[in-house]
Amino acid sequence: MEKIGVIGSGNVGKVLAEGFIKYGYDVMLGSRDIKKLADWKSGSGRNTQTGTFEQTAKFGDILVLAVKGTGAISALESAGRKNITSKIIIDATNPIADLPPENGVIKFFTSLDKSLMEELQETFTDAKFVKAFNSVGSALMINPDFGNIKPSMFICGNDEAAKKSVAKIVELFGFEVLDMGQMQAARAIEPLCILWCIPGFLYGKWTHAFKLLKKK
Repeated sequence: MEKIGVIGSGNVGKVLAEGFIKYGYDVMLGSRDIKKLADWKSGSGRNTQTGTFEQTAKFGDILVLAVKGTGAISALESAGRKNITSKIIIDATNPIADLPPENGVIKFFTSLDKSLMEELQETFTDAKFVKAFNSVGSALMINPDFGNIKPSMFICGNDEAAKKSVAKIVELFGFEVLDMGQMQAARAIEPLCILWCIPGFLYGKWTHAFKLLKKK
């Protein structure tokens, strides 16, 4: 199995790291402040390592970017360009602005003409970004239980082999994979976060996921 480096130690980073641990991957969880991870690392059954963003990027064969959108570029700069070159990066970020929601609608610092993922790919041209895990809450990222229905996970990216590798992980974590094509599709996938958050902010409901229905 590939080694997994998770860049970002918030709820999303920790949950995805635990998902990989569940399935037997070697995992390193990276933080700007490793001291914050002491309690998490000592948790029962967690066979993992912690490190800086740079150490985590060196460690991982596949990387997961799970930081605030406003800090995504700086996190990868801290990881070191040489350490992410040619590596698959599962991009779970969203371009959420540091502004309050308006009637339950969060605000983005990007436009519909250019996604955060496109900016990341254009800034770090030698990495292989694949958008995934941005349109569902962290509590539902690993094998969510919706009865016999698998929720849909929309992915996109320019590298076909990288998407196939990520698709296997997404399926392992309990989702139906829907490949939406190249990086421009992130212009549609990232705003799903806005839609997903509305029931939470308006009604306190955070236990939903998306499903694309296909007529046979």
